[in-house]
Amino acid sequence: MADERWFSETLTPGVRLSFEARRVLRHERTDNQELALFENDVFGRVLLLDGVVQVTTADEFIYHEMMAHVPLLAHGEPRDVLIIGGGDCGLAEEVLKHSSIRRVLQVEIDPSVAELARTHFGEINAAAFADPRFELRIGDGAAFVRESDERFDVVLVDSTDPIGPGAVLFTREFYAGVRGRLNPGGILVTQNGIPFLQTREFADAFANLGATFRHVACYVISVPTYFGGHLALGWSSDDVAPLAVSTEALETRFAAAGIQTRYYSPRHHLAAFAAPRYIEQALESAVEQGRKAGLGDP
Repeated sequence: MADERWFSETLTPGVRLSFEARRVLRHERTDNQELALFENDVFGRVLLLDGVVQVTTADEFIYHEMMAHVPLLAHGEPRDVLIIGGGDCGLAEEVLKHSSIRRVLQVEIDPSVAELARTHFGEINAAAFADPRFELRIGDGAAFVRESDERFDVVLVDSTDPIGPGAVLFTREFYAGVRGRLNPGGILVTQNGIPFLQTREFADAFANLGATFRHVACYVISVPTYFGGHLALGWSSDDVAPLAVSTEALETRFAAAGIQTRYYSPRHHLAAFAAPRYIEQALESAVEQGRKAGLGDP
């Protein structure tokens, strides 16, 4: 068809993944990045930033459920949560499903992304915007954790990849700032890309986390639109080891929460930390490098 349009993800040099756009909803250069929003027959509404897939309405539940419920149920009684990035606000909606939450503060750098999400992604975020516990603040997340004196039980970094405005969110300085914002027993979870394709970025980030926190691990998920193998989510805490909570305790907490999920389960919660060996080896090496560098006080 003469009016067909295709958008390509170009995150990895030498590799291109293309999506047919049945209808283009937005395509523009914002103050921070190139933004493309379109409809695809397989993945629904698709958002790309700087040529990288951020979210699709078809498979967002996988990423958002695992980023939210793993740390929140491991914590046990989270009350205050900080989200850095996460402009589609689907993660905030998952967090707010927990009745123990009294406040979710989200700091998103690009107002265009937040406005677009509210207009076009209501099926995954309308409940968050209707919830008085939710506050969306437009600003620089790195500056916020550096300058704020607020404290949180869980911090979730739902960032773009370490390019453009998202690069600062993978640095030692940023992780040290987050550490200063955590309450005792606090947990940080980070988006750490596809280890198979982003080997150097994965190693650098976990070296910085290893230099900053006492307990560092990652758990993996499979999201169809994030191609190239497993997606890694980083786990960091000075107080809570990733496997310290039993399956029985997680099942009790999950049942009490009354949350309906499509991907998360207590058994999968723990199983996700059993990463393939190549990821496990890369993680161990990176964390050890960070410890030896003496960049922090883990």
